[in-house]
Amino acid sequence: MRVTRESLIKIARETAQERAYNDKDIIAAYLTGSLVDDTLDPMLGGAADIDIIFVHKEEPKRRREFVKLTPDFHVDISHRAKAEFKRPRELRLDPWLGWEMYDPMLLFERERFFEFVQAGLRAGSEFNAPAPALQRSRSLLSHGRQIWRDLLEISDAVTPTDVAKYMKSLYHAVNAVAELSGPPLQERRLMLEFANRAETAQRPGMDAALVGLMGASALEASAIQSWLPEWKLAFESASESSRVDPRIHPARVAYYEKAIQAMLEGEKPVAALWSLLQTWTFAVDVLPELSGNPWRAACGQLGLTAAGIQERVEALDHFLDEVEALLDELAAQYGLETSTSI
Repeated sequence: MRVTRESLIKIARETAQERAYNDKDIIAAYLTGSLVDDTLDPMLGGAADIDIIFVHKEEPKRRREFVKLTPDFHVDISHRAKAEFKRPRELRLDPWLGWEMYDPMLLFERERFFEFVQAGLRAGSEFNAPAPALQRSRSLLSHGRQIWRDLLEISDAVTPTDVAKYMKSLYHAVNAVAELSGPPLQERRLMLEFANRAETAQRPGMDAALVGLMGASALEASAIQSWLPEWKLAFESASESSRVDPRIHPARVAYYEKAIQAMLEGEKPVAALWSLLQTWTFAVDVLPELSGNPWRAACGQLGLTAAGIQERVEALDHFLDEVEALLDELAAQYGLETSTSI
């Protein structure tokens, strides 16, 4: 079967129509993600997902699900309640939902929900004005700083939970910069696309800082390649657990694996590290201790063990400070209030 952007969008429309026909609680559905972004190739490594959001009148029974189409393609469905959109103007300050609703593709609408929300969100072209853009970035930075504080309590044994928190703090800090010029970067493409966002923010050095914070400044692509078999084994084993992060799902193995392989073979092999380490960390968190040994060995090479974690946490503190200084500089430039230390 020949798969194109257009054929995936067709599947999205058919899925939305079928679900809405069988569930009268659904009032709207829209497509988001790389399929609606003409600047991106949605098929990273030849695998892609279809990101559909269903909006329900009431609180949905579940928040996320995955539907496998083929080994390389799946539907990633998120469910939201109508109440989340009741104040459209406030969505301008939401770093996630604001961008999600700013320019998606409408798939289905039972009432004039979409027009109402977008009218409030886009009114007066204020969404991309300096004040709301900076506030969205500050929200992300604050979140990253809160998570960083938890890292100060790490004991001698660094657990998968600790590494996941470290990456989550860094993820929010990176996106505080990325949001200054566009929507937040998704995890699979984070290290692939951050350089352009950092350049736009006139902080090109932050891309190298991100690589350093991942412990990958001198990491060879062959090292990441050598981790792939153990990563895949852990992913597939953990996907059978009800306790694992929902992103570790059988339908998503190729989605990550093919993207990782494509990045390893591309111009920036280190970009493959984020997806591999994050999903591997989620997986070993629910597996027997023995299964975590290859993961621990990889973390040792990245400085994410007891011997190096303190240095990484201090470097993350410095990165968060740099992001805050950038936001304060932009606030002063636009005559807006600067922050006190977050």
